[in-house]
Amino acid sequence: MDPNAVKSTLSNLAFGNVIAAAARDYQKELLAQEKGQASSSVNEEVDLDELMDDPELEKLHADRIASLKKEAEKREAWKKKGHGEYREITEGDFLGEVTGSEKAICHYYHKEFYRCKIMDKHLKSLSAKHIDTKFIKLDAENAPFFVAKLAVKTLPCVILFRQGVAVDRLVGFQDLGGKDDFTTKSLEALLIKKGIIDGKKDEDDEDDGYHESTHRTVRASVLADSDSDSD
Repeated sequence: MDPNAVKSTLSNLAFGNVIAAAARDYQKELLAQEKGQASSSVNEEVDLDELMDDPELEKLHADRIASLKKEAEKREAWKKKGHGEYREITEGDFLGEVTGSEKAICHYYHKEFYRCKIMDKHLKSLSAKHIDTKFIKLDAENAPFFVAKLAVKTLPCVILFRQGVAVDRLVGFQDLGGKDDFTTKSLEALLIKKGIIDGKKDEDDEDDGYHESTHRTVRASVLADSDSDSD
């Protein structure tokens, strides 16, 4: 037999044994990893079960549910009182409306005044967001008693009430830069500053309309009318 052929055969056999051994080792390593993952998964399940039985977590969960339920009940109570929308009322309804809620905003307006229509737009946007405050409006021409009683002389006039007591007011647009193109966001910031609406709201309540300006051209005669006396 050729010595070189024998040497080659032995070399090939040795190499084959090495490969076979490596394959066996690799298979063992894979099995060990699978067992380790299975063990880890079991441990995770045990940990989750332990967490589910944690009395502190159960208490936090119960407190959260109770808080959500209380908030839902408050919102329902506010809606029954007319919160969450911008409504027109009559002079006969006025006292009941402003005394029936802790916080109320009443817009005294004239249907022909352009600036009153601008204020309407912004208050309507805010009413849906700030449900804890009541938003209403009253035609000044049809409410002579309260126009005189509350000394409403310039329109639009927005009066802020707490438990039926007038605590502040916005006259015309003088607190909003004196211009027609103020944003809903700027009115909201002013009402938050005056404490009649809550500044802490969820991000998902943000309305894209707050970032839009009402850029419009208004004739001088209409502007003059919008700040006229209601008498």
